[in-house]
Amino acid sequence: MESQPIITLSNLEVFQKNKLVLTNVNLDISQGEFIYMIGKTGSGKSSLMQILYADLPVEKGEALVCGFELKSIRRKKLPHLRRKLGIVFQDFQLLDDRNVKKNLEFVLKATGWRDKQQIENRILHVLDEVELIDKLNVMPHQLSGGEQQRIAIARALLNEPDVVLADEPTGNLDPETSNGIMKILFRISELGKTVIMATHNYNLIHKFPGRVIKCEEGTLK
Repeated sequence: MESQPIITLSNLEVFQKNKLVLTNVNLDISQGEFIYMIGKTGSGKSSLMQILYADLPVEKGEALVCGFELKSIRRKKLPHLRRKLGIVFQDFQLLDDRNVKKNLEFVLKATGWRDKQQIENRILHVLDEVELIDKLNVMPHQLSGGEQQRIAIARALLNEPDVVLADEPTGNLDPETSNGIMKILFRISELGKTVIMATHNYNLIHKFPGRVIKCEEGTLK
């Protein structure tokens, strides 16, 4: 029996500041798929990502993400949706006034975790997944760019999301460091999570094959 898609977009139109950037978007994404979203700057990749984590509203069409209908989602349900999504940004977005452990603790507490031991265990688990358990008490500015991005991936995994959205996660990194990040993202996908990655880097797509979706001429191809 085929499983239901974890993301279904039907006749979706994507607006950014009242400007139509993508039209007639129809897409099914299954659990465990590794998806590349490619396209020129301004082609709508980031806007589509913002729709998926409900940062932009669905004005026309339908978007079903992790069981949530985004067109009619209530504000109070947004935290429930976002717990099912892990988001990795190009510029890491770590809090630079606190160490790695406190960065991760902050996210868990903000999403409802209370038990100190469970918080500690979860932090150690995600740091182990990205092979940076020894950086627990280090400040973000003491880490390399690649290490900061691995911490950002660990942060995205804290609530065991079904889907990881990675917006240009290797954009600020050198090729060797990028390969390390890709290996981690592929490992996550092999564990059954869906990974959707926006990128300009076509070399990575050849090295780490996945399904490619292109934002071009105002629609998906």
